Amino acid sequence: MCPPRHFAVEYAINPWMDPSKPVDAGRAMAQWAELRDTYRRLGHTVEEIAPQPGLPDMVFAANSGTVIDGRVLGARFRAAERAAEAEHFRRWFVEHGYRDVTMPSRINEAEGDFAWTGRLLLAGTGFRTDPAAHAEAQEVLGVPVLSLRLVEPRYYHLDTALFVLSEATESAPAQIAYYPEAFSAGSRRVLARLFADAVPADAADAECFGLNGVSDGRNVVLPLEATALASRLADRGYEPVLVDISELRKAGGGPKCCTLEIRK
Repeated sequence: MCPPRHFAVEYAINPWMDPSKPVDAGRAMAQWAELRDTYRRLGHTVEEIAPQPGLPDMVFAANSGTVIDGRVLGARFRAAERAAEAEHFRRWFVEHGYRDVTMPSRINEAEGDFAWTGRLLLAGTGFRTDPAAHAEAQEVLGVPVLSLRLVEPRYYHLDTALFVLSEATESAPAQIAYYPEAFSAGSRRVLARLFADAVPADAADAECFGLNGVSDGRNVVLPLEATALASRLADRGYEPVLVDISELRKAGGGPKCCTLEIRK
């Protein structure tokens, strides 16, 4: 995670960003700290990277890389405003002992568009990540990759429209939650075929960034407003944990956007 010390909305690179609307940096920091502390209370280890001046979106660490079995595929951003973030995160991985670090040749916004199910890497495209980056991810990470096409501009990254609730094990398949209307017709059919037991989300869930959740297989961290989705998850046996990310949402981010999951 990366503290939002320099958080601001100074440009618009997604439909949620409006530089004319005021941003409370102090409130953003408090919300981020509560999210970090929530993970710690749930028993998770949180590593932090130092934020850099001039990179207000660096708080959205999910876009910094994809880590599976200790292999790291870095990021290459589509927007020039975020391009410099990639090198800061690459250095962090190297300085923290990761030796198998590959920087992509194709545009790849990391866990923004990549979701690991335990067996498959679901890979989004349509607005940010280059479709050719999916083949590159498969080659670098050595895992099968399934392409999914996003068609709704407000849900420009896979992690705004889908998240993994529980990874696949030898005895159980992976389970996901997703918002079908964010995907092309073909991608919806693929998801329905692969994840027949998926938790459905509606427009209200998506609009509050409810699909930008983080699950450890039991506890599911969601935006405070995602009460309907939380109820459906509780009915499935999960433990919803609601957090306020309203200030960070002004830049198009939620719990998952702020969180890179490191799978060693």
